[in-house]
Amino acid sequence: MRDVLQTEELDIPEGIEVSIKSRLIKVIGPRGTLTKNVRHVDMDIRLVKGKTTKVSLAVWQGGRKHVACLRTIKSLINNMITGVTYGFQYKMRAVYAHFPINCIIQDDGRAMEIRNFLGEKTVRHVNMLDGVVVAESKAQKDELILVGNDIDNVSQSAASIHGVCRVRNKDIRKFLDGIYVSEKGAIKSDA
Repeated sequence: MRDVLQTEELDIPEGIEVSIKSRLIKVIGPRGTLTKNVRHVDMDIRLVKGKTTKVSLAVWQGGRKHVACLRTIKSLINNMITGVTYGFQYKMRAVYAHFPINCIIQDDGRAMEIRNFLGEKTVRHVNMLDGVVVAESKAQKDELILVGNDIDNVSQSAASIHGVCRVRNKDIRKFLDGIYVSEKGAIKSDA
């Protein structure tokens, strides 16, 4: 079953500048600029300027999977707007039963190394992606805070840290050591 036309609209808040040119989306806000290329998705993306600025997304003659892309791209633009307005923050906790995991932040938060995981001598290095800064929490022991504007880069950096600390050749029900994401979301604007 194909729908003739399916549309989605997204309101752009004040103070945010969005430009769209041949499915290349650029969002400028107080925290910086984000660009995203969505040329792989076949859809009409237009900037509608009136009393309020809106982004209009349309899919013509789309099947079920194609129409599903509408909401995906809408969420993607929404996340870009949130990123340049507030930014994204992921909190991670180092969990260990016996051997304390040492997380050493290097390069002004652009990289980190993990030592003494399960007592192993191996040093694990993780580089953060563009625009992501990792820091140790002042309030909580063994907590890392990842901050950035692009949700994809922040979450992928968190996943890279988690992935480098996987337990191998042991029963993972018993060996629960690792670095896990404990909290994620937009940075709270209480400061």
